[in-house]
Amino acid sequence: MGDTSDIIKRFKQIREDHRYTQSEFAKLLGIKNSTADIERGKTKISGLVVAKLLEHFNINPLWLFGESNKKEIYWNSVDVSPKVVTVDSTDNENMVLVNIKAAAGYPHNIQDVDWYQQLPAFDIPLPEYRHASYRGFQVEGDSMLPSLEPKEWVIGKGVASLAEIGNNSICVVVLADSVLVKKIRRSDDNTEVTLISLNPEYPPVTIASHDIMELWEVNSKLSFNIDTTGETLDIKKLQDAMMSLTEEVRSLKK
Repeated sequence: MGDTSDIIKRFKQIREDHRYTQSEFAKLLGIKNSTADIERGKTKISGLVVAKLLEHFNINPLWLFGESNKKEIYWNSVDVSPKVVTVDSTDNENMVLVNIKAAAGYPHNIQDVDWYQQLPAFDIPLPEYRHASYRGFQVEGDSMLPSLEPKEWVIGKGVASLAEIGNNSICVVVLADSVLVKKIRRSDDNTEVTLISLNPEYPPVTIASHDIMELWEVNSKLSFNIDTTGETLDIKKLQDAMMSLTEEVRSLKK
């Protein structure tokens, strides 16, 4: 533990940084009268005060007592898990496909079970797509070139929190007004996320973590020479390819 005088200096620094008087600070921290006795070294900082400093100012207890250089710590509790999970007629979870047109309405309908029923859905009988929620999203635009071509499909695994995602992972990021496929980089305290395009023509964009509605970690992609004659044909080719893959896997199990 650090020197008592240094602990007092750090405690006083917190109060002064937030422009509280000794009496105001004491009231906030649940201390009788004022913090004068703590700042004079006559009273020790209690566990309750340490907890209040963490609650109100994100003060790292280890920093306060001289055991860490990191002054503030944050607990990210943002829920980015799938808001709706779809199942087939046998109650097995399936994979919904969200094309470019559907993605435009995805954030608005994110909790509407009926809306998801209108989208094509499949089951891929491979071990890589078990024990988690997966969803397919069609790539819009050229911001992820050369790795992801426009109109290719990515398959993402649903995650519950940012803590499950490693830096520089490619993810489908669902915001209030858009669905984006980006490489992500978390800030040290998880309060911000930088969305990075692989195409250098698009600059990085930093957003607040709490702006993310859902996050899907991309683990594979489906690439086709898709004819640009229309959305219906795109979906039809994808359906045919997925069904073919399913039949091939099932035949191997016989």
